[in-house]
Amino acid sequence: MTTTTLAVLVPLLPFLGSAAGLLLGRTAPGLVRPLAVLPTLAAAVLALLVAARQGGGRPIDAATQLTPTGSIPIDLALDIDGFAALVAVLVGTVATCVQIYSTGYLRDDPRYPSYAALVSLFTSAMLLVVYSGDLMVLLVGWEVMGICSYFLVGHYWETPEARSASLKAFLVTKLGDVPFLIGLFALAADAGTFQIRGVLGAVASGGLDHPTLIALLLLAGVAGKSAQFPLHTWLPDAMAGPTPVSALIHAATMVAAGIYFTARLLPVFAASAAAMTVLAVMAAITMVGSALAALAQDDIKRVLAYSTIGQLGYMAGALAVGDRGAAVFHLLSHAAFKALLFLAAGAVIHAAGTNSLTAMSRMSGLARRIPDAYWTMTVALLALAAIPPFAGFFSKEAVLVAAEHTALGERGVAPAGAGWIVLVAGLLTALLTAAYALRLWLRTFRGRGPEAPDHGRQPIAMTSVLWVLAIPSLGFGLTVTYLDDWFDGHPLTPTLTTAVLGTGLAAAGAVITYAVWRTLAARTPVTASVPAPVPRVAHPDAEAGQVEAEALHLPRPAEDPADPGRALLGPLHGPAGAGFHLDAVYRTAFVRPVLAAASLVRFLDREVVDTYVRAAGNGAKGLGWLVRRAQTGNVQTYLSALLAGSVVLAIVAVALANAVAGA
Repeated sequence: MTTTTLAVLVPLLPFLGSAAGLLLGRTAPGLVRPLAVLPTLAAAVLALLVAARQGGGRPIDAATQLTPTGSIPIDLALDIDGFAALVAVLVGTVATCVQIYSTGYLRDDPRYPSYAALVSLFTSAMLLVVYSGDLMVLLVGWEVMGICSYFLVGHYWETPEARSASLKAFLVTKLGDVPFLIGLFALAADAGTFQIRGVLGAVASGGLDHPTLIALLLLAGVAGKSAQFPLHTWLPDAMAGPTPVSALIHAATMVAAGIYFTARLLPVFAASAAAMTVLAVMAAITMVGSALAALAQDDIKRVLAYSTIGQLGYMAGALAVGDRGAAVFHLLSHAAFKALLFLAAGAVIHAAGTNSLTAMSRMSGLARRIPDAYWTMTVALLALAAIPPFAGFFSKEAVLVAAEHTALGERGVAPAGAGWIVLVAGLLTALLTAAYALRLWLRTFRGRGPEAPDHGRQPIAMTSVLWVLAIPSLGFGLTVTYLDDWFDGHPLTPTLTTAVLGTGLAAAGAVITYAVWRTLAARTPVTASVPAPVPRVAHPDAEAGQVEAEALHLPRPAEDPADPGRALLGPLHGPAGAGFHLDAVYRTAFVRPVLAAASLVRFLDREVVDTYVRAAGNGAKGLGWLVRRAQTGNVQTYLSALLAGSVVLAIVAVALANAVAGA
């Protein structure tokens, strides 16, 4: 079988599995799980074969015209370079792990068939984005992911939180997609083609007439899809969906699409120094702001959501300094440990039964009860904090090294100022990341909340996936010296300066957080630090997904005085916990004006437009009344009217004749 055929099957198999799952979900429920897992697993294996054949060498490309357009053609095109090959393996692997995990996590969920089919469709759409060599076909996958996220985030649609989160995710990402679509058309108009290779060729030959405008329009879509400032607010709220969906969105689909798109078209952005500077500033604000917000959250999933935003900021920072190899390397590394973190959080939900979704202030005694989640989450948090030799250390160092080279003028792809912005923000975020990672670990596994009853061992489908993902979280970074050919030939190895600075700051953040936690724990009595336990709503044998859905109805727990985040942030704790009130700013700046405009339009429609419509109707009704009154049925009345009319006409005719004669 040719490599092109294998590549076509990679996105096609999950799509067929999704279609079959939707058709057979009710009539053949026994086939739902095989149709969820096997096509995705087969796609992952085929993606691995495609990557092995591509080998980081010459790109694999093929194209056939989809339809004649009369101007710029749209092609079904494949364009698989080293980046695309590795990212497709990542997507297939994480999606397979999520599907296997979900068979245990949502075992008793009545909507599991539609859930599994949507996850497969989500996976297929992301693989289409990864392999596509045509921007319009890529856009199809881009938008299909948006609608899939709407349905999956709103899986527990009975709860207002899930409905609101799904709508917010859809609308905020669409807010970025509108300028993104305009940017794609402008790019194709300048380049004369939608094919990515043709676009890059036009950039190389100076064929773009409006590079800054195009780049900024495209950045709006990237910011929305990859949750970058200021369009990042949808991602923390999206935690209302099932935890496996969070793992998929945060690790391998949706948010990764914007970073991957920018990496594929980086020369377009690099053609504008202004766009690269904007990207650097956006990445810096995203990194630091999200890390501060993560330090103030009590919900473990919201901590991880803000963590994802910050790590995507690192990737955007690498792109802002012109190093797509570092960006994609961190994308791959981050996918492994972030998927592991979310899936381990799902095991915590199942074990803790907190009834407050995932409130860390109500957790205790989990380390000995869920050793699989405890050890694997520890590995993932060390990778997140970029502690050597875990995967996150090598990939984050690659970003800092790229920023250092740009800041010192050793690379001329981006302005030196962009390098300094990314470097300083990246180092500060390294300190904050270690702080909130250790805080999460301490409060989850060393917390002093009320110990929930033991609900038994986790399903093997859940625990096995955790250990599978722990392997790349621990060892993927060690492959850094073998990946140069896959990443444009640029070395990704750490340098002494950034390694010492980054690791030193991370260690400092962890030490300070631990010291504050010990001090607060010693001062605060156990009974005072924990709110009264809330009875578990679900049946003791209910699955984690049911507990999670029920938890969305419940109020958030009381503040924990032993929380080190409160002491570390001081007066910033309140604003950081509320996401720096950016949603309130949006309500004031956008939502209220739109609602006011809608009220004005409604007033004009009802009181002005409808007035004319009603007047026309009433006029016709009045005329009809007059005509009806004239229809008496009396012949004498008709003859009298006819005679009177004739007299009037005669008088008018005589008057007109006299007037003409006098003239």
